[in-house]
Amino acid sequence: MDIEKIIEVHGDYLLKVAYLYVKNTATAEDIVQDVLIAFYQKQEQFRQESSLRTYLVKMTVNRSHDYLRSWKSKRLTLLEKITGLTTAVTPEKEFLAKSTKRELVEALFTLSVAYREVLILYYFEEMTTVEIAQLVCCPEATIRTRLQRARKQLAAAMGDYDWEVLRHESI
Repeated sequence: MDIEKIIEVHGDYLLKVAYLYVKNTATAEDIVQDVLIAFYQKQEQFRQESSLRTYLVKMTVNRSHDYLRSWKSKRLTLLEKITGLTTAVTPEKEFLAKSTKRELVEALFTLSVAYREVLILYYFEEMTTVEIAQLVCCPEATIRTRLQRARKQLAAAMGDYDWEVLRHESI
């Protein structure tokens, strides 16, 4: 497989996934770089039981978890926030969209990793609860419970929010 093509197709997506876990752009870039290097060095281990994207996301999630468990992550603080491109025409709409997105991201970062993870995978990555359960290696019922609790915690932090809108937004 051509690593340049893999980076072109999946690099930005993996960076978003890593960032949503570690909350730091530089660290997320390091994680994605490590994942891509590891994949390139051991690509023969990829058995194509899932799509390449799913495989790389799993590697990124695992690497992000490893980082969050490390002593280094406990010493770092959040220095950067996600800024997204908006399609708003007026400055008022653009400000409102950025403000809402910032509020969502800040509220998302107040959740524990387990709850943040299911929300990210369900709403932003559009995975089913079955797929999430397979990805994080736990029962589907646990995923549904985490999703329900995460929604309640996020709703408390944000107030009323149309959750299905998230499926069509990107961070």
